[in-house]
Amino acid sequence: MRSTTLLALLALVLLYLVSGALVFQALEQPHEQQAQRELGEVREKFLRAHPCVSDQDLGLFIKEVADALGGGANPDTNSTSISNHSAWDLGSAFFFSGTIITTIGYGNAALRTDAGRLFCIFYALVGIPLFGILLAGVGDRLGSSLRRGIGHIEAIFLKWHVPPGLVRILSAVLFLLIGCLLFVLTPTFVFCYMEGWSKLEAIYFVVVTLTTVGFGDYVAGASPNQNFAAYQPLVWFWILLGLAYFASVLTTIGNWLRVVSRRTRAEMGGLTAQAASWTGTVTARVTQRVGPTAPPPSEKERPPLPPPPCPAQPASRPLSPVAPEKTEPSSPPTASALDYPSENLAFIDESSDTQSERGCALPRAPRGRRRPLNPPRKPSRPRGPGRPRDKGVPA
Repeated sequence: MRSTTLLALLALVLLYLVSGALVFQALEQPHEQQAQRELGEVREKFLRAHPCVSDQDLGLFIKEVADALGGGANPDTNSTSISNHSAWDLGSAFFFSGTIITTIGYGNAALRTDAGRLFCIFYALVGIPLFGILLAGVGDRLGSSLRRGIGHIEAIFLKWHVPPGLVRILSAVLFLLIGCLLFVLTPTFVFCYMEGWSKLEAIYFVVVTLTTVGFGDYVAGASPNQNFAAYQPLVWFWILLGLAYFASVLTTIGNWLRVVSRRTRAEMGGLTAQAASWTGTVTARVTQRVGPTAPPPSEKERPPLPPPPCPAQPASRPLSPVAPEKTEPSSPPTASALDYPSENLAFIDESSDTQSERGCALPRAPRGRRRPLNPPRKPSRPRGPGRPRDKGVPA
């Protein structure tokens, strides 16, 4: 990625973050202030009803209660009653381990011991890559199964003579609808029934979970009224399939974007070639009608003199062998041979120069008669008895 593109992307992300911060501040800050006012009113009411309790003692009590709730204590039970629901029973502990390796981390249950925190470090370092491999495999299988089922539907559409482009759009829409029905809408109604949440709260929990945000304000199975031991493990398997589906969707979108970018580059290359070919054709036609243009002479320059006549060749000197010349085409070059107008103009200039010099070319031999490859040697003069040998003449 180029530096300019990276900087532009960074600026876009920062702008997105700032806009999100402003919107969340405008929506949530009034609610926070209202909750703080209500807490102050309740605290003053309690102190007026119990004058023997000091303000410092009440503050310490509230802090201890908050710490206990953060540690997983249930405020509905006291020390004498026995609770069937524990934050660290086998089902809850399995769900907590699943939130570690899926990187969701709701935060409703936290580790309070040093041994547990030390074990969590190594557990996360090993479990997160392992879960990533599992997620890739499940996403591949799940996406292949969904695409195979949608392929049968595409075959039905093609039998009905539906255009292929429309079939691709319908298959993509069906892929998204089936996934949303299985992993978003159906769990929403299940959580509404099992947890007693509203539809907005349930779909909020689904989206926050499948995007691995995991605020922890809503957690499936955290209510003490749930007596179904396998409920939270089943929720974790739904998280696995949902994450795999969203991974396959993101992979499909990435592949589609790569195909679109390649097709766009190919189309732009074809358009550029067509434009160059069209420009070359127009230039050749204009040159054929008007002829090659030369720059007008200046006032100080004299008109060019006519070319001198060709010198006559001596009769005693034989002609040197000349290879047969190729006749220049009378018509201008087409755009298929030369694709750029500058090359067309250069070819026209060369052809005009060749035609101007053709008048001074040597006469050609008539067809059917070949010129001698080697010229005849001069006869040597007779050498007298006292005459030295001429240089260059063989004895």
